[in-house]
Amino acid sequence: MANPVESMNAVLAIDGAIGAALVDYDSGMTLATAGTGIDLELAAAGNTEVVRAKMRVMDSLGLEDKIEDILITLGSQIHLIRLVTAPNGHGLFIYVALERDRSNLAMARRQLQGIEQALAI
Repeated sequence: MANPVESMNAVLAIDGAIGAALVDYDSGMTLATAGTGIDLELAAAGNTEVVRAKMRVMDSLGLEDKIEDILITLGSQIHLIRLVTAPNGHGLFIYVALERDRSNLAMARRQLQGIEQALAI
């Protein structure tokens, strides 16, 4: 088990990662961050809106399912949002920004899943 700071440092160790944050999507506040080159507080607040919007759409469609992750592909970056599935992690997500030319999406998703599962809140 890893605490939030240790977990964000582990996310930053993923190939190509430039920034990571553990975020409360009820408030948009960060619980832990790691990395530089990106305003993680602003990214956390903005991606909170992405998560909330997707949840509203799923609710409107009557989908009885849960979000594992959300992928946003930019020209030079990949942004991943992974919702925390642990019972005491309800309302949290992990956000990571990756340099597209230095990362492997499949490996990053797999590593992020393992980090999320080891997270102790």
